[in-house]
Order: sequence, then C-alpha cells, then structure tokens
Amino acid sequence: MIGFIIAGLIIGALARLIKRGKQNFGLLATLLLGLAGSVIGGLIANLLGTGGIFELNVLGFIVAVIAAVLLIGVAEGIAGRRKSVR
Repeated sequence: MIGFIIAGLIIGALARLIKRGKQNFGLLATLLLGLAGSVIGGLIANLLGTGGIFELNVLGFIVAVIAAVLLIGVAEGIAGRRKSVR
C-alpha cells in the first residue's frame, strides 16, 4: 500500500512536469490524480496481458503517466469552469 502511494506521487509529479502551464493543485490533489492514473495504467496493462492491475511494469507506468496527464487536464477544465461560474 505504501508503494502504491509512493508510485502515485511519482506518477502525479511526472504528469505535472509533462503538462505545460501552471496547475493550482496541492500535494493531495497530485497524489490523488497520480493514484487514479496508476490504477488506470495498471488496468490497461492488465487488459493487454502485461501484468496485474497493482503490479508495477514499464507499460503500466507509461500508461499511468499518460492517464494522469489527461486527468490533470480534466481537473484544470473543471476548476476553470467553477471559477468562471462564480
């Protein structure tokens, strides 16, 4: 479980580095987006037959970072809409 949290932080941090622009997310949001990305990456890697959902492998890690980048984009879009509505 601790390894999963550490992997989520690493994946979230990498995704924030890859995604250009300033993200107004704290450490907790980075962790949550990284964890969600790692679950998505593990699920896709499992569907491709390269390992289990919670098993760390290269393909799952790459897909997890890509998924986290996409999730950051979605979170930015949601946060932007909330600011413009108020």
